[in-house]
Amino acid sequence: MLEQYDLSNLMVLDIETVPQYPTYAEVPGHMQELWAQKTRNVRNEETAEAFYERAGIWAEFGKIVCISVGIFTNSGGNHPGLRVKSFAGHDEKELLEDFSRMLSGQPLSLILCAHNGKEFDLPYICRRMLINSVPFPPHLQIQGKKPWEIPHLDTMELWKFGDYKNYTSLSLLTAIFNIPTPKDDIDGSQVGHVYWVDDALERICTYCQKDVIATAQLIRRYRGESLIEDEYVTVV
Repeated sequence: MLEQYDLSNLMVLDIETVPQYPTYAEVPGHMQELWAQKTRNVRNEETAEAFYERAGIWAEFGKIVCISVGIFTNSGGNHPGLRVKSFAGHDEKELLEDFSRMLSGQPLSLILCAHNGKEFDLPYICRRMLINSVPFPPHLQIQGKKPWEIPHLDTMELWKFGDYKNYTSLSLLTAIFNIPTPKDDIDGSQVGHVYWVDDALERICTYCQKDVIATAQLIRRYRGESLIEDEYVTVV
């Protein structure tokens, strides 16, 4: 599977998001009301305040603190590699501008790939770019295009094989394909706490990079290829 793709023309990405405010009490009053309305059907018995720790999932109430990307290197050689770079910071607009500038400099044929990227990462990036008045790079301008014209791959969608009821986490897929887990320190549910309470953006960045590496390794497995050895993974 995926043998038709040139890995050197594929960029793997992952994002980490957090609530826009450290606590619910600091959310402006009108946004508290809108948050309660937005989450009414998913909170069950939880109050809007208790549920706010999950606000990073929604682009209207969260923000991006890290985008990590990976490019395959030497894909035709004896030692395939991966080059990983992150865009991270407290100023979301600056982060998105840097990411957009980087992506705009890439070939138009470049394919973006993420795990659950079509449902989460890519729409989230687009929404936050729009909110922050950051121009879309060509690779994210998908309006009016037919599905087969959009240069995006999703490793979770590929695993579904048409079964749209199926959600499979990256953690589960790395386990069954014997890929080192990216969840050996924190997981997505802890990112907000690590950011707002621990003030450990670097730790979040490392976690995001591990997800990119795991997704790249999963692509190798999908293609029936060996994993990239640790010594050929470069973080810049």
